[in-house]
Amino acid sequence: MRSKDELRKSTIRMVLASIKMAEVEKGEPLDEQRLLSLIQKEVKSRQETLSEAQQAGREDLAARAQAELDILQDYLPRPFSDEELDALARQAVAEAGASSVREMGQVMKILMPRLQGRATGEQASQAVRKLLQS
Repeated sequence: MRSKDELRKSTIRMVLASIKMAEVEKGEPLDEQRLLSLIQKEVKSRQETLSEAQQAGREDLAARAQAELDILQDYLPRPFSDEELDALARQAVAEAGASSVREMGQVMKILMPRLQGRATGEQASQAVRKLLQS
């Protein structure tokens, strides 16, 4: 706020409002996992806004969405690399004893808590599916 960065200030205020709303709905402060998922939800929203703005040819909106996205990503942990995600997926497949795509739900149940905001469910799903199909 002291640096007079209006975009950063408005983006952080928007996230804080979302957090406050979620805390009021739940009736208690959010744990770290829920905070990360809430920030990821905001990131996903900005990504959708960015793609829609680009498709509509609105470069001004696309630039703002990209700037907000960059700010939000500063508050998320470093994402897993493909190799790290594959290693976690292999470990989860081994623990579940899965051998086919039909057992993917069991593997995802083990894997998702380990991601802790560092990979999306879609990325995890693709990694597990790739392992189980081969």
